[in-house]
Amino acid sequence: MRSIEDGEVTSSMDKKIVYFDEGGSENTLETFRLVQERSSSLNIKKLVLASTTGSTAVKAKDFFSRDGIKLIVVPHQWDFHREQNAFPDPLTRELRREGHEVHFGTMLFHTDGLYGSNSATTMANLLRCFCQGVKVCFEIVLMATDAGLLVSGEKVIAIAGTASGSDTALVMQAASSQHLKRLRVNEIICKPLNPLNIDELKGR
Repeated sequence: MRSIEDGEVTSSMDKKIVYFDEGGSENTLETFRLVQERSSSLNIKKLVLASTTGSTAVKAKDFFSRDGIKLIVVPHQWDFHREQNAFPDPLTRELRREGHEVHFGTMLFHTDGLYGSNSATTMANLLRCFCQGVKVCFEIVLMATDAGLLVSGEKVIAIAGTASGSDTALVMQAASSQHLKRLRVNEIICKPLNPLNIDELKGR
């Protein structure tokens, strides 16, 4: 689509964004369907997915099994809220055996105690103003790039949610935490319309 404004010709395009009335796991399959549609149109073959217990990862593995998609699954890091990681070891082995990745890296927006600064929490809370899933999408793409699972500038789709399941998806250009300014959000595919208040998310 091309439009004329003040005598100048500018380029623009129409893209659909879906807003869910509420966040939560009930939006998972619709989020996957929207991601499938966008990944096909943009020829994106890597999805970065947040999954704490492995349930969402299993659903994603089955849903995208015929699409030639590589999943980069990012669970919680070890020793985060619990001694035993909630992501099952057998599932980690299964995903890797099928050509996907599972990355247990340092969660970048939870490092205040390590560095003695509240900058990480401030960034996280600002991103949560969009929704919890947006905050997590930023975090897992940075983590995956830090681990060498993505190349800086590579276009991917990040998928996350609110507490459980998936309700947020962004088309992003990857960057590492060393080059944060290079991180880009190209498109919003879907997100909750009314995200939870930040105070309701403490401890998650």
